[in-house]
Amino acid sequence: MKMPGNLGSIMKQAQEMQTKMKAIQESLKTKEIESSAGGDMVTLKMNGEYEITSLKIKPEVVTSDDIEMLEDLITAAVNEGARKVKEMSAEAMGELTGGMNIPGMGNLF
Repeated sequence: MKMPGNLGSIMKQAQEMQTKMKAIQESLKTKEIESSAGGDMVTLKMNGEYEITSLKIKPEVVTSDDIEMLEDLITAAVNEGARKVKEMSAEAMGELTGGMNIPGMGNLF
């Protein structure tokens, strides 16, 4: 069944966008960001799928008297990492959509 000119073109563009989006998602899997907290006392690397690939804790921060501070530093580093991955994903998506803010598209990553 042949689609009317405009609709056929729109469908083709949608398919192309979907293909490009999958390629962006795949490329984000291999990209990493680095995040830290407490003046680099805790540093981590996170990939584009929000998976922590590396976590480093400086020995001087590991004391039994201040577990709470260490927990706070790890939490801060993870949250900062997640923010950076979200920003990286939004940037990649902006390239796909030409900077247009399409509702719901930012949540695909």
